[in-house]
Amino acid sequence: MVQAFVLIQTESGKASEVAHSIGAIEGVMSSEAVTGPYDVIVSAEAADVDALGHLVVTEIQPVAGIVRTLTCPVVRL
Repeated sequence: MVQAFVLIQTESGKASEVAHSIGAIEGVMSSEAVTGPYDVIVSAEAADVDALGHLVVTEIQPVAGIVRTLTCPVVRL
C-alpha cells in the first residue's frame, strides 16, 4: 500500500468546493481546505505507485477548479 499527500492549488474561491468533490473519490482518505501556499491537502492511498499515479492523474486532477497538484508519497525510514 502506498500513501501520499496531494497538495492542491485551486482557482480563487474554489478550495471548499474542490475539497468536497475530491473527498468522494475512492482512495482518498481525507480532503481538507487549508490556508497557505496550497488550498487543499488530500491524503490518499493506493495499491502501488502506478495506481497512485492513476488516481491523481485520472481522478483528482480533472476536478473542476484545480490549477496545480503536487504529490508527496509517504516514506517510512
